[in-house]
Amino acid sequence: MVGMNLQAAQDKLQAAGFYVLDDQDATGQGRFQVFDRNWVVTRQKPAAGRKISTDTLVVLYAKKYGE
Repeated sequence: MVGMNLQAAQDKLQAAGFYVLDDQDATGQGRFQVFDRNWVVTRQKPAAGRKISTDTLVVLYAKKYGE
């Protein structure tokens, strides 16, 4: 999901059956992502490429475009 806008990443995960999602401000400022399309995913947990069950918590860390 890294490099995608936050909304597109969430949509893709949900289409694949993942609904236990969380998003965090990657800058550490604790901001809420009100308009998800203005944010880009910079990292994710668990890391890409790992096989996980759809009930696993997926955390997307994002920052606003241009930061």
